[in-house]
Amino acid sequence: MNLLVSHLSKAFDGLPVLREVSFAAESGITCIAGPSGAGKTTLLRLILGLERPDGGTVSGTEHARFSAVFQEDRLLAERSAWENLRFVLGPAYEESAAAGLFAALGLPEVGNGPVREFSGGMRRRVALARALLAPFDLLVLDEPFTGLDAENRTRAMACIRRAGAEKTVLLAGHEFPEAAPFAAQTVLLPAAAGFKA
Repeated sequence: MNLLVSHLSKAFDGLPVLREVSFAAESGITCIAGPSGAGKTTLLRLILGLERPDGGTVSGTEHARFSAVFQEDRLLAERSAWENLRFVLGPAYEESAAAGLFAALGLPEVGNGPVREFSGGMRRRVALARALLAPFDLLVLDEPFTGLDAENRTRAMACIRRAGAEKTVLLAGHEFPEAAPFAAQTVLLPAAAGFKA
């Protein structure tokens, strides 16, 4: 897909969070970097249509299928990892594909217990697996490596690269040592004074 963000602006309670942000993204990984409060999450929410911009436009997403990992894992806490995937993926769920991706993410034995018993890093990888297995044209990842050690960050990046080889991936965070060598481009957002996005 061809995503075009043109002069996008957004303020909350009179405080500007995004000012005239423009970039284009095609197949491959686009990193969206910036300090806390720069508006990375707000930008992703605007692209996904979860917020309305004060100015500017997002085009190319009209008929796109989205998949996302938000800052919160948004898992069903009382359900198992498998059940979390089945609930979201529906007919697209394939147990062999799920097992293979869990193994690639360093979760070869997730068991059948509820994900509330998992560590934060384990929950993060279940959320990432769910997003990677969903059919998508645009994959949006907001701080996807939160809670992961260096080895698991590298594993996660390898899975993101494979899943997004021919798709559009937006990866937002503070810095991306794992992603930088594979990024088609990096969009740098300046800090927005007085507001944490």
